[in-house]
Amino acid sequence: MDVILARDSATCVWCRRDVGVGLVEATTEHVVPRIKGGPSWLENEVAACGRCNRRRGHRTPSEWADECEGLGWEPDRERLIRVLQSLQRKIAERGGQRRARPYIASQLRRLRASLT
Repeated sequence: MDVILARDSATCVWCRRDVGVGLVEATTEHVVPRIKGGPSWLENEVAACGRCNRRRGHRTPSEWADECEGLGWEPDRERLIRVLQSLQRKIAERGGQRRARPYIASQLRRLRASLT
C-alpha cells in the first residue's frame, strides 16, 4: 500500500481527500475490478478512501467518476487515465489479461472524452 500511496500523493482518486489522516481510512482499490478481469498488480491499484472504495462497488471508473461529480466531488480523471495507461503497457509486456484489455480501452476512451 505504501508504494501506491506514495505514487498517488496519499489522496483518494475519487474525492481527493487526504487518506490515512484522522478518520479517513486509507485503502487501495482495483481500477479494473477483479470481476472484470483486472489483475492484482500495482499498476491496477489506486489510493482511495474507505468510503469511496465501499461505495464504488463494481461500477466502471468512468461511471463512478461521473457519480462522484454528481455528489460534488472532483475525481482525478487524469490519474485514472495514467494508471490505466500504465496497466495497458504492463499487460502488453506480460501478456495475458484478455478480458481486461477491451475494458481498459473503453474506459480510456470514456475518461479522455470527459476531459474535453
